[in-house]
Amino acid sequence: MVVKKKTVKVEAVSLNKEKLDKLLASLTLCESEDGVGLLAQTLQSCLEQTDSVQQIQLIKKAASQLEKLNEGKPGGVLDACLNTLVLMFSSPQAKNPLRRAITSALGSVPGWLRERTVNEFSTCLSDCFSSSSSDQFPHVVDTIAACLDGFPLGERCINNLLPEVLQFFSRVLNEYLNQNSALAGRHIAQAQLMQACLAAVKTSMLVLQRSQDRLSGAQQSHDQLEDTLGSLLSCYVHILTDEEFIQSVQSTTGMAVVLLARSVMDPGDQVASVVSSLLRSSMLGLDSAPLWLQQKCQVLCSRGRSPCVSLYLCHGALAMLSWKGALPGPQWERLLLLVPETLLDLDVSVKESSTAMVVARVLTLWSGAALDCLKGDTRLLPPSLQTSLSLGSELQRRLLEHIYSHWEHPLDGVRHQTRFLFRNLLLLHQRSNPSVPDPAKDPHIIELTASLLGLEWHMRGKYGSLGCLVELYGAEHLLHMQPQLPLSLLSLMDDQTLAPYASDLLEKLFISHKAQLESSSVKTEDWMERWHQTWVSPLLHTLCLTRPDQTTYILDYFLPKLLRCNPSSLAQMVEALQSAPPCRAGPSGSRGAEGALMTCLRAARSQGVLASSDLWGGLVPISLIQRALLHKHDQVRIDGLGLVCENHRSTEVVTSLEMDLIHHFLPPNLSSQSPGIREQTVSLLKKLLCRVRDSTQLLQKRGLQERDLEQKEKDQQVLRQYKEFLRRLCASLLEVLLPGASFSKCLMSLKLLGLLGQLFTFTSGPDVFALGEIVTPAHAQNVLYCVASNFLEVKQLATSLLQQLPPSAVGLQVPERMQSVLQAALDLSTSTKPFDSVTAAHLLNLLLRQPALNQALLLCAQNQRLDLQISSPPAQASESLLLELNTLDVVRFLLLCLQSEVSRAESSLLQAAASFPLYGRAYCITAVLQHLDTQSLSQTERWRGLVSELIAVCYRMSNVVSPVVQSSSPEGLIPMDTDSETSASLKKILQEIQPRDTNEFFTSSRELDTHRGDDPTTHTPSVNTGREDYRVTAQMVLVCCWRSMKEVAMLLAHLCQSLPVVYADEDARPGLITEEQALLSSEPKSSSCSLLKMTMSQLIALATPSADRTTDSSTVHQVHALNILRALYRDTRLGENVIPFVADGMQAAVLGFTSPVWAVRNSSTLLFSTLITRIFGVKRGKDEQSKKNRMTGREFFTRFPALYPFLLNQLEQAAATVESDSGRVKLHPSLFLLLLVLSRLYPSPMDGSSSPLGLAPFIPFIMRCSRSAVCRTREMAARALVPFVLVTQVASVVLSLLQELPAEPGPQVQHNQVHGTLLQVLFLLQSFQTESHRPLPTGSGIAEALHQRMWLASRLNKCVVTRGAFLDVMMCLCGSKASILEDAEVSALRLKVVPVLMASELVTPDSPAVPGPGTVQYLLSLTQLALSASVELPDLWQSAQQVNGLLERLLLSPHYEVREAAAESFLRSLKEEKDDVKQKPQWLEKINVSNLTSMALHEKHPQCLAKVLQVLCVLSSSGELQWTNGGKILSQQEVLLHLLTVAQNSVHSVELLAAALTLVSQLLVEMVNSDPQAATACVTPWGKLLCLCCGEEQPAQVKIIVAKVLVTCASALMMSPCLPLGLPATVSLWRSLFALLQDEDQEVRDAASDFTCAVPAHLISTEGRGMSICPPAALDFGVALLCQLFELWGQLGAGLVVLTQWLLGEEDGRSDEEEDEASSLDEEDFLFEKGDLNLWAELRLWVNLLHTHLGCLIVKLKQSKDTGAVGPDQIHHIRTRAQAKAVSSQQALDRLPALPQFSCTMEHARLTLQSHRAALALEVLESLSCSR
Repeated sequence: MVVKKKTVKVEAVSLNKEKLDKLLASLTLCESEDGVGLLAQTLQSCLEQTDSVQQIQLIKKAASQLEKLNEGKPGGVLDACLNTLVLMFSSPQAKNPLRRAITSALGSVPGWLRERTVNEFSTCLSDCFSSSSSDQFPHVVDTIAACLDGFPLGERCINNLLPEVLQFFSRVLNEYLNQNSALAGRHIAQAQLMQACLAAVKTSMLVLQRSQDRLSGAQQSHDQLEDTLGSLLSCYVHILTDEEFIQSVQSTTGMAVVLLARSVMDPGDQVASVVSSLLRSSMLGLDSAPLWLQQKCQVLCSRGRSPCVSLYLCHGALAMLSWKGALPGPQWERLLLLVPETLLDLDVSVKESSTAMVVARVLTLWSGAALDCLKGDTRLLPPSLQTSLSLGSELQRRLLEHIYSHWEHPLDGVRHQTRFLFRNLLLLHQRSNPSVPDPAKDPHIIELTASLLGLEWHMRGKYGSLGCLVELYGAEHLLHMQPQLPLSLLSLMDDQTLAPYASDLLEKLFISHKAQLESSSVKTEDWMERWHQTWVSPLLHTLCLTRPDQTTYILDYFLPKLLRCNPSSLAQMVEALQSAPPCRAGPSGSRGAEGALMTCLRAARSQGVLASSDLWGGLVPISLIQRALLHKHDQVRIDGLGLVCENHRSTEVVTSLEMDLIHHFLPPNLSSQSPGIREQTVSLLKKLLCRVRDSTQLLQKRGLQERDLEQKEKDQQVLRQYKEFLRRLCASLLEVLLPGASFSKCLMSLKLLGLLGQLFTFTSGPDVFALGEIVTPAHAQNVLYCVASNFLEVKQLATSLLQQLPPSAVGLQVPERMQSVLQAALDLSTSTKPFDSVTAAHLLNLLLRQPALNQALLLCAQNQRLDLQISSPPAQASESLLLELNTLDVVRFLLLCLQSEVSRAESSLLQAAASFPLYGRAYCITAVLQHLDTQSLSQTERWRGLVSELIAVCYRMSNVVSPVVQSSSPEGLIPMDTDSETSASLKKILQEIQPRDTNEFFTSSRELDTHRGDDPTTHTPSVNTGREDYRVTAQMVLVCCWRSMKEVAMLLAHLCQSLPVVYADEDARPGLITEEQALLSSEPKSSSCSLLKMTMSQLIALATPSADRTTDSSTVHQVHALNILRALYRDTRLGENVIPFVADGMQAAVLGFTSPVWAVRNSSTLLFSTLITRIFGVKRGKDEQSKKNRMTGREFFTRFPALYPFLLNQLEQAAATVESDSGRVKLHPSLFLLLLVLSRLYPSPMDGSSSPLGLAPFIPFIMRCSRSAVCRTREMAARALVPFVLVTQVASVVLSLLQELPAEPGPQVQHNQVHGTLLQVLFLLQSFQTESHRPLPTGSGIAEALHQRMWLASRLNKCVVTRGAFLDVMMCLCGSKASILEDAEVSALRLKVVPVLMASELVTPDSPAVPGPGTVQYLLSLTQLALSASVELPDLWQSAQQVNGLLERLLLSPHYEVREAAAESFLRSLKEEKDDVKQKPQWLEKINVSNLTSMALHEKHPQCLAKVLQVLCVLSSSGELQWTNGGKILSQQEVLLHLLTVAQNSVHSVELLAAALTLVSQLLVEMVNSDPQAATACVTPWGKLLCLCCGEEQPAQVKIIVAKVLVTCASALMMSPCLPLGLPATVSLWRSLFALLQDEDQEVRDAASDFTCAVPAHLISTEGRGMSICPPAALDFGVALLCQLFELWGQLGAGLVVLTQWLLGEEDGRSDEEEDEASSLDEEDFLFEKGDLNLWAELRLWVNLLHTHLGCLIVKLKQSKDTGAVGPDQIHHIRTRAQAKAVSSQQALDRLPALPQFSCTMEHARLTLQSHRAALALEVLESLSCSR
């Protein structure tokens, strides 16, 4: 990045007139020509000069003259010269280069003159100190600073005047202190004062540092200097203790205090003792200091000082004292350890984020100082200090706690400082323990590493800390402790928030690992192989098996870094990926090995790692790249294109191979529906085209200089290839813009053509880049017709491209063509379809630059009998004048039309809505005016009159439509029913909204035809104008009125903005909240933000409930305060400045819930929600309990310490109201909020055994909340308890909770309390199981306590809710393989549970039904345990005999939830054990498969039935099933027919339809193989069902199911050589597959394209075997494969007939009459409904594809010499149909109006396609006849 250098402002020296005259007079006394005289003349000229640059030159000249002066006697002129230079030095402002020049001049005085110069300088400075006013203080301070800035002479003067200088600073600071107290509320002035004060303190510190020798004697002498120092120290202390000063001033002052103390005391322990006393706020250590110092520091040692004073003094101690080398004495050691203790004590009390930033920075500064102390011989360190600086010490533990609490701080700076601190702590440990260099032998490092690796990966601070460990101990240390670390980090790269952190850590790891392996003393030859196995293999594994959208950040962040680290890894990647299987190398949706290879190659080429010579030289086969360019997955195709297009060199020649690959890529990829993929495609192709352009320019330039004829010919050959490539590319893009082309294809083609026009040119000529010759009039017309597209972006791109194409090809200058386009635009501007008016506007804008437009307009006006006055442009009119005149004429014409139509609409709004909705004309006027440059108008008078008329007609339009727009009716105002009251209702409504209707039209008998008849127009009201019938719907009226009102607003807005008409709204006032936000956000960032602090304090005071404010007015104030607070907390401009008030805002929100007023509670809710977002951040996970949306308890209470006592107090009050013994619900208003906040916390694994901020007091109150009568409260209390119980205390807390449960049943049992307690036990055990990954301590007593309370799970417990909760606890302990209890304890518990299961309602259905709520949940808890014992873990339960028959009971349960859970478990078990073919699941031995088949025949619940059928699908794939129904064995045919019936009746349930279709297909394949004859009866209904499910109206999920079924059956049924289903059924399946490949939904197309992987080996070449390709390519491949199959089946003739019928469009059996009727539906009836339109499928492309393959089929038929394959009757029948279609379509096309592409786009496209179909069919038949 180029940073522009900041220019320094140079100002000339300016003195007041009196002083200037005096100096000039003193310099003119000398008239001699000696050195002094010349110097005086030079200085005189300098003073008279006003140009600063000239002054600098003269000063430099004076310096050289001064240096050459010979020693002479003192004289007045020489003194005057010195006085002039000194005065000029003190005059310029800060950082003026002129001062630097004067400094150089004064520094060059000869030695004999130096003393006189110092005296003169001292006199001048002394005068400045004594005579300066307060407004001159900053300038004098800057002058003093300049004296000490590399200016020895100035520094000597300051030393001479030291008492005066220090007195001056004391006076300045006192003045600033007084001013600050008077500037309260004046924030800008206060901010300026702070900057001046900061400069004064910094300069005074500089003076103290440069005057050490003079100050060191101040301790012994009691002169004036001591008093001055005391006064200065008083000022420092005042600033340090005054919170009105900003942090930077106070922090600098803290350094000044320590510096002053150091300056006046002897070095040694005394200084450290004094500073330690100041940090401790104690007078005890100040005895060694001078008395005056002790007296001045009394204020600093007072108990009431701000905690920040200690912070700034710590900063001062670290910055101003020397810590390098060995420490002078024990007091220094104590001070070194005191600083971090002081800072850590502050840690909890810090509120403001800026202060937290200072604490973090000072702690890092301390760690640096401690490292400086350890740079010497560590053996000389005291053992206590060495221990304190090592890991494991109390100090290090507290510092690590600080790091863990702040490494996720919202401020970046705090997080960075925390990471630096962690690194320095590791270095301190290293240097304190130099004898343990190996981390594997250091228990502290091992423990720290293990704890960091055990943290959740969503904690971003973890990555930086692990990176520090890598830097200091190497990657092998982490890899040894967690070998799967690379794979774990790569799995995180799909998360945008974590990817940068994970990639940085990965980079450090693999770079460190490589360096370690290279430098290892036991280096082996295969070290690089080890490195590849560690880093490259996991990368390839992830790329192959993960969905492309989940690896975006791996490609952006990780792969380029890996290749840069080790470029040779590319060969390893290529070899590994090429040896992998090409298809289905990963799960569904993954890119596979081919895609991963393209990704790696693309990254390597873009990084310059892969040279073009290597790529095209055989590194990978070209066929592989070609396949990648047609791959099924978008990202793989983009990677393949990127490999071709991206290059490290922008001028490298594009090879012919690359050009061929582009042509190979484009046709199937132009129609991508993904906007992101389209943008990437255009971007990559732009890179290639830029390479073509840049390399062409290089070749042309080289051609002029090249003398080698052979090389010159090679360059010319490249240029010829470029020309051919560009022309072929342009032609191919233009040729796809045909009627019926999909939106995405038009969009892509137009974008790329626009890119060609931008980089090259569409002119004609010999130039390589001239593409005009390619554009034919037909091409240009197709681009013009794209303007009629319904998509705005296509219209815009087409309009822009037309302006670049050759005018001769577009033809708009031809009068007839212009007239027809103009008339089409005018007709479209009155269309009832809203998008037609947009088309009209684009057409008009195309015509605006045509010189003859005025004549065409005049002809149109004559035809419409409009009085249009136009003015012809001059012969040589400029383009801008022509545009203005044409715009004026067009707007005038549209205005005349609009005025006429508004007049008619005033008479009849219904007629306007039906025939000329007003919005179209208004939209066109606005669009035309937008292209006009209103700043340079020449026809001002005409425009003024036109604008007046426009405004008038706008108001008339508004008056016409406002009754409808202002109506309270949300829907249409015209009834659409056909009942007998239609006429009366319509009359009533229209008279209500249109009282000015005077033509009696609506009372006429011609108004409505309400009789029922065959005329389809009776469905809507029809308006008879005497000329034409209009059908009107309520939607039309609404669209007319609302859009007209919108266009009125848009037109008026445009007129106000661009033309000289101004409206002002003086009544608009911003709201109170907006005013507050604007005021507070404008406060200077460098100020102390006192206005924000004051405002927040007052608002919080108003928002907090108070006993003395209970009136209505106080309630209003409270609501306003809560709402304003919410806005301020949400305002990002205030940033972290509001964080100090979060705790108070939370208190106000929680207390607001206690208000009896709803408005207060509502505002409190909104405020609480905002604060939750402010504290815990924006939601980062879907799961509410995900730790991404939570915070550790330690971090929460460290950042908001004030909430600790508040939440504890509130929780205590709320818990006191929770008592369910009475049976009444008592719900404290704030309890829900309290539990919600507490449940957002979770325990940190880094907490260890220490109590995190004393959370223990919360526990009894949260436990008490478990007694609530509200179930939701009990659940939240259980969740809230988890973070407050340390990992080490879980066992004891769980045991105490279990002991509270009743040991036996009785009337005194409180089930609410029992339920709450069980929930707390459950959540604690689940949390422990998730977090600790280790069992509970031995002898915890939990198992015994559960044994004693097992009655809670039995029927002795009458409450099913508590029964279910107890069973959930048992499931947690007994239902997993790795239990947290000892094995013996778990086994004993399982033995106790089994009898409970067998005695439960699951097994004994003869018992009464379980009553009451919670029944289903209880039964599901029982079911989970039963399934664990019998299905999931039967070996561990060891109860096979006891649970016999349990699974049958589950399947026969009357509750569908139980049956569904059982089936789900079966399915999960089968999928897990599917890989192990030899082992049969144990549960299959306990349950008869007939139970499942019987259930499949009789189950009524769709979800249950779907699960059962899925289970049977898996079982069916491993063997034949036996189906029984009541003891009767069913045949396969009966089963198939039944399942087909189920599938036909389950269209409403996608899951059931999927399962039924899948199972039917599996059984059908089996039946075809075993009994083809019996399968015949099932094939037809199965095929019809599949065809039905492929319809456009079907949901996408259903079509995806069908696609998967067809792919599964393709090899066995559709591609079998023996044609098992017969030709018609097989062809029907292929037609269904082709329909799915052209579906609008991309997932459907992708699922259908998988059939390419199922093609048998004998039907496909080895090179293309098993490839997964994109749907357009798969469609072409599929038709070619079907033709191959026709030949294999010996059905070439039948195949020819079938494909020809498809070509004619007769595949669905619809007749021409039905098709015409369907297409003739009035689109105006459904303005915004797409219906069953497919916007992706391109029937013309499909037709051309069929035609191409039919040609190949005819060639094969000729070669077979089977002339009788197609009968003459068939040929005659098809020819007759084709001829009839050709004639009818041509007649219909002739009946369409002029330019039907605009007026009736869809109808024209349909008829054109029909004509094209017929022509191609006739051509095929002709070719066939010739072959016969």
